[in-house]
Amino acid sequence: MSAALSGAVDLSALKARADAARQRPASPPPGAGQAAPASGDAVLEVTEASFQTDVVERSLRQLVVVDLWADWCGPCKQLSPVLERLAAESGGAWVLAKVDVDANPRIAQLFGAQSIPTVVAIAGGQPVDAFAGALPEPEVRKWLNALLDALKDKLPGIRDAQPAEPAEQPEDPRFVEAEEAFERGDYAAAEAAYQRILDAEPANELAKAALTQVRFTARAEKADPSAVSRADADPSDVQAQLAAADYEVAANQVEDAFARLIATVRRTAGDERNKVREHLVGLFELFDPADERVAKARRDLASALF
Repeated sequence: MSAALSGAVDLSALKARADAARQRPASPPPGAGQAAPASGDAVLEVTEASFQTDVVERSLRQLVVVDLWADWCGPCKQLSPVLERLAAESGGAWVLAKVDVDANPRIAQLFGAQSIPTVVAIAGGQPVDAFAGALPEPEVRKWLNALLDALKDKLPGIRDAQPAEPAEQPEDPRFVEAEEAFERGDYAAAEAAYQRILDAEPANELAKAALTQVRFTARAEKADPSAVSRADADPSDVQAQLAAADYEVAANQVEDAFARLIATVRRTAGDERNKVREHLVGLFELFDPADERVAKARRDLASALF
């Protein structure tokens, strides 16, 4: 399994209950014995109450791909539409189970998700693979195709499905260049590629969002948990505060990161204060502007500055 779920989850107890339910003639699991769903049923909104039926039991007959997302998560807004489109194209070979982690935190805890978006493939009542982050569509397709190929002799839903032909969509070579650089970890090249798009199209929101994500990912990969303890031990160390905030955002401790930098703004002045302010505003751009945590932090930042 992917490192995105290392040591995270054991669904064996849930699977046992699902197996028992499937064997009871009086109360078979919903959908048992039915054909794979039509593409219109390819996306499910899953809650803690429906998780057993919609994910665990359904995964006994077809692949279920769980999308852990939140409304405030910028990368989620890039990845979720891709997953929804691919699920509709699959002809019932797999279904997408969307889980709002804010409304259903116990599901995120069950999977041990360290960040979102996190995508988990469930088959036979168990997680079989996962990834974290907003992968480009070609990489998501490759991941799904590998899973479907590996599971085609094990799950009836995959064998019976008749996948629809994917609609041909011309790829923008500029984005392909940037995405390929990002995938190989060449963040400087990816940043330069997205910047070239913005130089030509300043209003290109996709490039703006991607550039922000690339810059943050480059920083976050260098952060480590000790950054938080170093920052807590020395509140006057501005660089430590910035590194700690990056780590906290990457670990989905968003409010802690915002509060840390706002407190640092209050303690600093001049160039140092401006550096912290710009770093915090850059973190805001990773999220939906309507996110209440961002709105509150912006108010707190204004109070700290003025």
